[in-house]
Amino acid sequence: MIPGAIVNSHRLHDYITEVLARSGGTFMFRGPWFTNMDMLLTTDPLDNHHILSKNFKNYPKGENFHKIFDVMGKGILTSDGEIWAMNHKVVMHVLNHAEFQTTLETIVWNKLESGLLPILESVSGNGVEVDLQDIFQRFTFDTICTLLFDNDPKSLCLDFPFTPCVKALRDVEEALLLRHITPPSLWKLQQLLRVGKENKLINATKTLDQFIYKSIDQKQYEYNNTEHQENKFIFITSFLTAFRYHNGASLNPTKFLRDNILSLMAAGKDTTSSALSWFFYLLSRNTVVEDKILNEIRSHLEVKVGERWHVKELDEMTYFHGALCESLRLFPSVPLNHKSPLQPDILPSGHQVFPNTKIILSYYSMGRMKSIWGEDCMEFKPERWILKNGGIKREPSYKFAAFGSGPRACVGKNMALSHLKIVSSMIIYHYHIELVECHPVLPQDSVILQMKKVRLTKRSKLKQYPSE
Repeated sequence: MIPGAIVNSHRLHDYITEVLARSGGTFMFRGPWFTNMDMLLTTDPLDNHHILSKNFKNYPKGENFHKIFDVMGKGILTSDGEIWAMNHKVVMHVLNHAEFQTTLETIVWNKLESGLLPILESVSGNGVEVDLQDIFQRFTFDTICTLLFDNDPKSLCLDFPFTPCVKALRDVEEALLLRHITPPSLWKLQQLLRVGKENKLINATKTLDQFIYKSIDQKQYEYNNTEHQENKFIFITSFLTAFRYHNGASLNPTKFLRDNILSLMAAGKDTTSSALSWFFYLLSRNTVVEDKILNEIRSHLEVKVGERWHVKELDEMTYFHGALCESLRLFPSVPLNHKSPLQPDILPSGHQVFPNTKIILSYYSMGRMKSIWGEDCMEFKPERWILKNGGIKREPSYKFAAFGSGPRACVGKNMALSHLKIVSSMIIYHYHIELVECHPVLPQDSVILQMKKVRLTKRSKLKQYPSE
């Protein structure tokens, strides 16, 4: 099985999907006995539900996961047991703050108006090709840093400055995916010799740590030496206050902040930029869907042109919501999940697993299984998410797993959807995006699904609007 994985390493997600489709949705990948690479790959919704919800306590991230994701520390995405429970309490405490949603929307709109739209205007006016994902990554990096640190790093501007942290996060994600299919002895040897992806990972971790610790120190200094504005929500100070309330003195607050901020930076930057990129990729290939969304936006919001649209108003657009869900079904930002059981278990699919069994839940492949979504599973159909009465169809999270499932489901789901809806609705209203001809678009080998190049046209320059 190793040769097949190596030959297809440039298209790993699609290769895994093909293998799983031929195997009925579940497949035991076996590596050489000395490599500790055996892993069970599954797309079975019942397996997913069993592992993530019904028997949740038996399936922590596990020791193998912690070794692979060691650079992430013990933040909310990577911790287990009591530390994860405490991380979850602290994060939810902050996300449930009365001012959080308002602050988030304000930050997104500010960056949209001062950064993203002026750049798209310049790009469309000059008729140049652009790496849309790079623009989205800079946009989401600036917004998540502004949210976390109350400080905009301004990576999104017309001269597109080199931003070490943006590249560092990309290097981390690529190396972490490769660790899933590389014998630990090999990537540890690369680590020792400082070569390959592991050397990039070491350097990227240093870059991220310098940025995060400097930001933490600066924010703590400002907090200790300035008068605090009453009622102003600042994420990092609220986070630290919640940590002290829930934790007491059992964990180092600076290390706790570093690990959780790195998790939130990775989740807030790359998952949202990936989702935006693939959404516009699908719209560029399905202009009928784009026209319907544009008509829905006009019907609901055109009277408010020049004003800031609120998320509650965007939530009323069912076809738009269905299109975003359909995009996330086909291109989930986090394409896989990694689990191991504490005790031997038998999955609903009939496979027996043991404490040393690596289980890979392939969300990317789940969206492409005919057994789950029907014969038309590869089609982009927003109607899939709309009920006959016009309401939104809700699919169980263990079937539509873009935001995870069970106790460890994504805590930032609502934040991500708000972000996606504000940004994509404004772009669709003002611009039409076309793929660059002959430019291949494939999921990159990364733990975050990524892609590339497009051309923009302003709506006012199109020959005609779509029919009402």
